[in-house]
Order: sequence, then structure tokens, then C-alpha cells
Amino acid sequence: MTQRLVVDPVTRIEGHLRIEAQMEGSRIVEAYSSGTMVRGLEIVLKGRDPRDAWAFAQRICGVCTLVHGIASVRAAESALGIEIPANAQLVRNLMIAAQYVHDHVMHFYHLHALDWVDVVSALKADPAAVAELAQSLSSYPQASRGYFADTQARLKAFVESGQLGIFAGGYWGHPEYKLPPEVNLLAVAHYLDALAWQREVAKLHAVFGGKNPHPNFVVGGVPLPIDPDSDAALNAVKLGQVRDVIARMRAFVDQAYLPDTLAIAGFYPEWFSRGEGVGNFLTYGEFPGGLTNDAAKFLIPRGVILNRDLSRIHPVDLDVEGEVQEFAAHSWYAYDQGKQIGLHPYGGQTRLAYDGPKPPFDQLEVERNYSWMKAPRWQGQAMEVGPLARMLVLYAGGHAQAKELVDGTLSRLNQPVAALFSTLGRTAARALETKIIADAMTGWLDQLIANIKAGDTRTFDDSRWEPSTWPAKAKGVGFMEAPRGALGHWMVIEDGRIANYQAVVPSTWNAGPRDAQGQSGPYEAALKGHELAVADQPLEILRTIHSFDPCIACAVHLTGPGGAPSLVVKVV
Repeated sequence: MTQRLVVDPVTRIEGHLRIEAQMEGSRIVEAYSSGTMVRGLEIVLKGRDPRDAWAFAQRICGVCTLVHGIASVRAAESALGIEIPANAQLVRNLMIAAQYVHDHVMHFYHLHALDWVDVVSALKADPAAVAELAQSLSSYPQASRGYFADTQARLKAFVESGQLGIFAGGYWGHPEYKLPPEVNLLAVAHYLDALAWQREVAKLHAVFGGKNPHPNFVVGGVPLPIDPDSDAALNAVKLGQVRDVIARMRAFVDQAYLPDTLAIAGFYPEWFSRGEGVGNFLTYGEFPGGLTNDAAKFLIPRGVILNRDLSRIHPVDLDVEGEVQEFAAHSWYAYDQGKQIGLHPYGGQTRLAYDGPKPPFDQLEVERNYSWMKAPRWQGQAMEVGPLARMLVLYAGGHAQAKELVDGTLSRLNQPVAALFSTLGRTAARALETKIIADAMTGWLDQLIANIKAGDTRTFDDSRWEPSTWPAKAKGVGFMEAPRGALGHWMVIEDGRIANYQAVVPSTWNAGPRDAQGQSGPYEAALKGHELAVADQPLEILRTIHSFDPCIACAVHLTGPGGAPSLVVKVV
């Protein structure tokens, strides 16, 4: 007998996501992913000055502010043929890298680790044994018995108060939690440390972008003058602050994040064979080493891996009409030519067409339309984007550090290469790429300083700033690898104004619904086959969904004519 299990809202994510699982007994036979927010920013941007688009696009999300700003300015620069100065490229690389390290660490400890870590179990730990364990894993400075005893006492007072706050509603005591109390206490301690660490990391965006979140950008470079003699510009003192922030980032990644990830993963070997998804992986490429559009010089290459085949990386062209398309066959959107076609983002449409049941409702109408997300496809195929896709492309391309990290991790965990295609493979890939990117930051900073010492202080190209220099019609794509995956902003400009704007975000690739051919998206495919130990505590669903790091808030809320909510989230 089949029945539908509803998880709504999925918590510890950004935005609103509903998962429905068709069950046969305790096993998921089909899954459906529904974004319960509508994205309407493309409508907001029509008719605006393309130089201003980044400030609006940044507000797509309160977490992904930097990446949408970068994608938007790159879209305008692509359309207008602007090549930014080398210093601007280095500053952007450093800001994007800081976003990665900050985002991945915070995701692991504060959004995903609690799928594996039983917080309440940590009260049973022996602080002396935790200290011994911590010292065996790394040289992290806070690893004394007293430190862990103090952490345990704080946690005990918190639990006994009956006000669990952010830990309320957890499935503590669930039979699928397998960590010893000592590992649980170690993870909780680093959970708290990461809260303080992230305050310091955010300073890098403030130095380069004036603030965090929503740092400042400009089409043509970065709005940051370089002047060693001015307190209002980038000078030696601020560069020293940046170097200090990078050192803090790298230390926490090396001494806490990586060791904790591997230590926890070792207790869940079965999760290296669960939650694969579609088996296809896409990257746009990121961290230019030369010109913005010179993909051959990216730290993270562009490419596609199909059907798990690591022997070949397929090329990607974001301008070709048949490469990237969005389908709305099962979405609450409509296209002029009907819902069965796919549209390239240059000709994309954002027409709202909600025709589902009035919320709150018992279950989705999955045979019709069931999501406010479209279904992106590359050459007609569903693709996973994100850390696993990037690490696979790096590994398949022979990147030396990536191969060393992946092979060493698999060897330590006694897992084959096929283990990468899994829930924990996805989680491990996120940690490993954080190491690669954090290590690269020092080189970019050194190069920036060397340029300044050589007399190069340019950070902005104003040659195409005035609309009088623009063609009557232009189009361009601003692509980047956001922490959650491939992000593209496609912009069409006519007579100096935005005629069309389409953003295809990572969580649309991963969380989108079925397409016109009935192909599942990565979330939906990754959940199939999961066995639930406790039907009304679907911890297994959360583990796999959180491994993608969902960000459904790359959208705006749907409201009625008077501003009243039109969607009500039903908690089940």
C-alpha cells in the first residue's frame, strides 16, 4: 500500500521547500520537490538600467547576496564587452572565495551537522576523552578537558531550561544517530566556535565591499580605490587585515572543519552508497586567472560529467540556444508557446500561472503543476550542480590538489571512487573544495599586493560606462560558481534598458520539479530508495536534502493584491 509522506517546511535551509515522498512501507519509491515561493525578480528588473541590476539581483536572497551581485555585473560586462582590470578580478576572487569558506563552514555546523550529531547525547560524554580525541585529530587550540567540560555545562543548562531554541524539534535519540557521545560533544563545541569565527570572516567583505551582507559592486570592476596613503582606500593596513582573516579561515578549515567532517563520516559508511541523484554533473567554472571569459584559466573548470563517467569532461557553451533550457511543464508558470517546450534564458519568460489547490492542501498535484521552480536542463538532461560537481570536474581533469585530497579521503574512509556519488560524498566534497579555495586565497592576495607594489592600482574600467557607447541591442550571460552550484544571469539590453533578465540559480537546478519528459530533478532522484527507520521522524530525508545545501530563497514571497500571504506553510 502506498501513501504520501509530507515534509513541509524543510527546516535548516534558506527559503521554503516542501518534500513529498511516495512510500511503500518504509521505503521511498518516488519523491517530489516543491519550491513554495515564487521568483519574480526578473519582472522587477525589466526596463531598468543594466548598471543598476546588481543592486536588485543581490536582494534575491539574504544569504547569497555576493554571488548574485557578481553574476549580475558579469552579465552586464558580457553584454557590453567590458574586460575588468586585473586588480578588480583579484579582489572579486578573494570576495567570492571568502563567501565559499564562510558559507560551507556555516552550512556544515549549523545546517547539516545536526543530521548526524545528537546534541542531547553530548551530555553523556566524558570531557577528558573528548579532549584526547580532539588532540588526536588536529592541532585545534581549544582542545582541553576544561574547555569541553565548560561546553558540556553550558549545554546541560540549556537543555535543562526546557528552552532548546535552535535545537528544538530535533529528532534527538533517533535510532539512526550513531556517533559516540564524545564525538557529539566535540561537534557541538565546534558548532559554537563557528558562530564566533564567522564574525571575523565577514570582515573581508567589509574591507573590499564596504559591508556584509550586500557588499558593493560596480559594472567595470570594483568600487574600491587603491591608495597606500589614504585611509578611505585600500591600503597596507587593510591588506594586513585581509591577510589575518585568510589565516583565520584556513586555520579553522584545517583544524576543525575537515577533521570533523571525516570523523563524523567514518561512523556512517552506509551513507556513501545512498542519495546519489541523477548521476550527471555541471559546472560553469570560477576564479578566473586571466580574463573573465577565458575559461581555460579558471581554478574550477567548466564542464559536464555524464552518467558518472570521469574519463570525459563535456564542453559547455552558455550562449548556445540548445544547451541550457528551462522547462515549466510541472511548474506554476506558463510560456507563450505552451508548457511542453524549453526556453533558453535569453528568451526566457516569467509568467505566473498558479493553478493548484488553495493552500494549505494535503498533497501536491504531481501529475500537473507542483512547484514555483522551473526545471533547468542541459541538452535535455537533468544535472546536479554544487560542490560534488566541482570536485568531480577537478578530479577528472587531473587537478593535483583535488586528486590528493579525494584519494586520501577515500583511502582513510576505506571507500571506492563510486562513494563520491552519494549523500556523504556530496558532504565530503564540500569540505575538500573549501580546503582548495581557502589555500588559493593567499596566492591571490600576494598577486594583488605585487601589482600594487609594481605601480598598478587600477580597479575600474570606465571606457564603456556611458550608454552612448553601447550598441542598440546587446545580450550577455554572467556566470559563476556560487557555493551551492552553477549560477547564471542572462541579460538582454535594448536601447540602454533591460529588455529581458533571467536568473537560473543552483537550487533551481537541484530542487526543480520534473520536466516535460518526466525526468526527476536531483533532489527527487536522490531520495528514491531511502528506507525510513521512523516514519514520523524522516531524518533520512533531511540528511540527503541538506547535503545539497538548499537555498530556495533565491526568490521573492508570493503575496496577494493587498499584500496578504497567498501561500500558507503547513507544518506536518
